[in-house]
Amino acid sequence: MKPPLHAIGQIPPRGKSGSFGPGGDSSGWNEKQTTGANILNAMTSASGTSTLTQDSPRFTGKELRRKASRESHADWEPAPGRDPLKILLAQGESRVQDLLPIRYGRMSASPFAFYRGGAAIMAADLAHTPATGVRVQACGDAHISNFGGYAAPDRKLVFDLNDFDETLPAPWEWDVKRMAASAAIAARENGASKKVARRIVLAGMANYRRVMRELAEKSYLDVWYERLDVERMIEFLEEENGTDWGVSLRRDTRKASRKDSSRAQRKLTEGSAEGEPRFASRPPLLVPASELAASLGVNDIDMIWGYLEQLMGQYADTLAADRKYLFEHYEFVDMARKVVGVGSVGTRAWVLLFISRRRKDPLVLQVKEAQASVLAPYAGASKYRLQGRRVVEGQRLTQAASDLFLGWIRAKGPDGNERDFYIRQLWDGKLSIDIGSLDELGLTEYVRACGGTLALAHARTGDRVGIADYLGKNDSFDQAIADFSLSYAKQNQEDFKAFTAEIEAGRIDATPGI
Repeated sequence: MKPPLHAIGQIPPRGKSGSFGPGGDSSGWNEKQTTGANILNAMTSASGTSTLTQDSPRFTGKELRRKASRESHADWEPAPGRDPLKILLAQGESRVQDLLPIRYGRMSASPFAFYRGGAAIMAADLAHTPATGVRVQACGDAHISNFGGYAAPDRKLVFDLNDFDETLPAPWEWDVKRMAASAAIAARENGASKKVARRIVLAGMANYRRVMRELAEKSYLDVWYERLDVERMIEFLEEENGTDWGVSLRRDTRKASRKDSSRAQRKLTEGSAEGEPRFASRPPLLVPASELAASLGVNDIDMIWGYLEQLMGQYADTLAADRKYLFEHYEFVDMARKVVGVGSVGTRAWVLLFISRRRKDPLVLQVKEAQASVLAPYAGASKYRLQGRRVVEGQRLTQAASDLFLGWIRAKGPDGNERDFYIRQLWDGKLSIDIGSLDELGLTEYVRACGGTLALAHARTGDRVGIADYLGKNDSFDQAIADFSLSYAKQNQEDFKAFTAEIEAGRIDATPGI
């Protein structure tokens, strides 16, 4: 069987699979550069806008190595005056204040959870690291929990990046370091030794490099059509590691295929006196808009419903004509605030329930606030005036297949402030991997898939030939990123300890376990 292009690659030798055990290797675990600031000056336009253009300069690998050697990426040194908690708390100023304790409580669960919520912290750190100046449509938050499966429009489950809140044209190295460091942090948290954590990072980097080099030989159209179907990935893993691998994965894919709007309606709604379903009240994680109205200073809920219908007309205009036609089969029924994720907690996030006029089948959409990307202070502002559009356009550029209902709106809240939102289906075949349950072999294969998938995302919008030539045939870049990842994992651990100390001292209000 021909392997999925970006699911596999040649990786360092590994031991047998086993569960993570305490203390490292037991239980199956085996053992003159261009500065970031100068590169950023070169990659932003005179207006300070971060752009991505087809006519960007093309460089050879040798030219790019003069800008930033592959070995230079090993370096990690905190910038003078670095204050990660100041960055984190400042980010909370524009969010829903009564939800911040939930955000901080979730981030306090573990170093990996803290890392997930700390995209703004790492963005500031990455701005000072070496970069070649080659830009891609960066994810902006490419940690390994932001990869997973979802249903493509043809209904096949695909594996890809699935979070684009921070997307922006930016150095490709930033995404790579964000992903690689997350792999090291997850491995250490699951009980791996530094040696094993390093090997897992190297597996992901080897596959990133291999896939980028393969894609450099393909046409633009071939790269654009390339994607990783989950079924193909399972078949290859079964062939490589035995049929037992497919048992749990196929069970998870069957479960994911049932996560759609019908399931969302069953899980999140209940009957009403009007005879139509309404969102259930499960504060603080799910709160119907009718219950929030008074606290938001809204007295006339019908007026809000009318305004919302106008916004849905605005949203429909952001869809392609065929998808707009499909959407117009549905009519609005109800709305609720729904808390999701870790880093996103505190941004305004809603779920909307629609019912088709004739068949009465449901459509559940998520409306999620889009603020400026955490990369913007360092890579330049988005060329899009609306942040919701920034997210949607970035996602469409980067993903191999995207949600039918991706769109955006700008809305004025009860406080009179205008905010940007993007819209998508709440659930559409979502397949998430429990990172904490993976043994060495499982995490290695998962990180390999993430590395290959990230390479495909970058190849779609960046100079894949230049990047591939820069990476080269040997593992110099891989080794450097492994060094960086372990150093940054240690930095993240120190930041996490400082964060939890502030919570214990009562200076940060956190509510864990929600």
